[in-house]
Amino acid sequence: MKLWLLRHGEAEPRARTDAERNLTEQGRRDVREIAGHLRNRPLQTILVSPYQRAQQTAEIVRQTLGFSGSCETVPWLTPDSDLRDALLYLDRRTEEHLLLVTHQPFVGALGGWLVHGQLSESLPMATSSLAELEGEALAGGLMHLASLRHVR
Repeated sequence: MKLWLLRHGEAEPRARTDAERNLTEQGRRDVREIAGHLRNRPLQTILVSPYQRAQQTAEIVRQTLGFSGSCETVPWLTPDSDLRDALLYLDRRTEEHLLLVTHQPFVGALGGWLVHGQLSESLPMATSSLAELEGEALAGGLMHLASLRHVR
């Protein structure tokens, strides 16, 4: 199984609510750049946070890759989502190649848990960072960090 974790691009500092923050122009450029690392990957599905900046990030990835597969908005990929809930949802997925578009601190905690098996070692995920994990199962400490890319 391969799991790619993508933190949304740089977002404007304020909006009416946190969920409504949009990507900046720099954030859009960064996402286009990092999306290039997903070219020719056997990506089956994109799961994305309902927050505006994550939705915009996923759309840029889709356009950059010409991705016509499934793109699903899920409520358990927000910044403060419960890791246990997310793992339960992910365990029900049948795809072997998933991209998650989400936020800190959630994305760092999820990656750290899957790779290290503990919450105290989160992955360092700046905006537009892309982590590639691989392994036999989505379980604590059972995935390998194949790559971690940052744009800046």
